[in-house]
Amino acid sequence: MTRYSLDELRQRYVVEGRPLEASLEEILRADGRAGARAILAAIEKRRFENRSEGQRLRKMLRYETSLWDQGQDAVAGIDEAGMSPLAGPVAAAAVILRPGTRITGIDDSKKLDANSREVLAIEIKEKAASWSVAFVEVEEIDTINIYWAAILAMRRAVEGLGVTPQHLLIDAKRLKDVAIPQQAIIKGDTKSASIAAASILAKVSRDALMRTLDTLHPGYGFADHKGYPVRAHYAALARLGACAAHRRSFGPVREVLGLPPLPPWPLASERAGAMSGLED
Repeated sequence: MTRYSLDELRQRYVVEGRPLEASLEEILRADGRAGARAILAAIEKRRFENRSEGQRLRKMLRYETSLWDQGQDAVAGIDEAGMSPLAGPVAAAAVILRPGTRITGIDDSKKLDANSREVLAIEIKEKAASWSVAFVEVEEIDTINIYWAAILAMRRAVEGLGVTPQHLLIDAKRLKDVAIPQQAIIKGDTKSASIAAASILAKVSRDALMRTLDTLHPGYGFADHKGYPVRAHYAALARLGACAAHRRSFGPVREVLGLPPLPPWPLASERAGAMSGLED
């Protein structure tokens, strides 16, 4: 049929994913053997998946593309990671993608496994015009509460960019003290590629820091659960008590320490004002 056997064709065009030349595709389509049909079916499946991914990425870039078309090249996506854990800092990242950038597989960090996040984080850093990760430490969280700590982390991430953004796309929050035009997008990490990129960098960076805290405070399992309120973490708190990495403004930690509960913070009126005008 060709100078390649079916096994060699399968290796080149299915396993390695090389583009199939039109002339070779015609030969395969004329071949009635089951092996040839299987190769074509696998290639068609890959093409369909690539088209679907392309459509998904175009949809995730709709906010960015609209701004790029207006001449605003420096569009920063912003997101945080680590608001609900009982221990460790809260992280935030800001990412400016170059106009037209497409990163296959980019998505809300919560939808990705750890290995995929690590691989994507490398590509994001390579392709971004600028990126920044910032933290707000436990002591600060306990002073201003976790909601405002996340806002502070986002602001620090924006300030850490090497390029001044012309517009901010933020996951469900507004930075009122940042004088840059911005959009707060509900579930933005599933709707904006820039915000998704920020969610990945924030998550990967915080996870790495929690692995470091695990070596400093062994026995709590920080490397596994990253400080989140899971059964193993509650068990470690009951067994060992709280360590310096724990957030003393969080109820379960206060209970272990014998401290009274704190009133809910921020006030409903404060949160409503900060969240007003969010984009769907």
